[in-house]
Amino acid sequence: MPKGYWIARVDVGNAEAYAPYAAAAAPAIAKFGGKYLARGGRSESLQGPARARNVIVEFASYDDAVAAWNSPDYQAAKKHRDGNCDAEFVVVEGL
Repeated sequence: MPKGYWIARVDVGNAEAYAPYAAAAAPAIAKFGGKYLARGGRSESLQGPARARNVIVEFASYDDAVAAWNSPDYQAAKKHRDGNCDAEFVVVEGL
């Protein structure tokens, strides 16, 4: 079964208000077997506009990745992110 990945590109506008999201998202993601492959760190745009923060989370399946996003725990965490950053999130089926 192909794995599923979240790919997120984020510019945090209010770090203090965003902090509870980061704290609550990790355990919510872990409940679905999510594993961070990249979480911030050094990056460079090779083409197109960049964001300050890039995150890749691996799940055992695409369905697990979607279920994690839709879970009550993650949605509760996400409320701390909303309005405190500009971001794009996609879920991708992988190898």
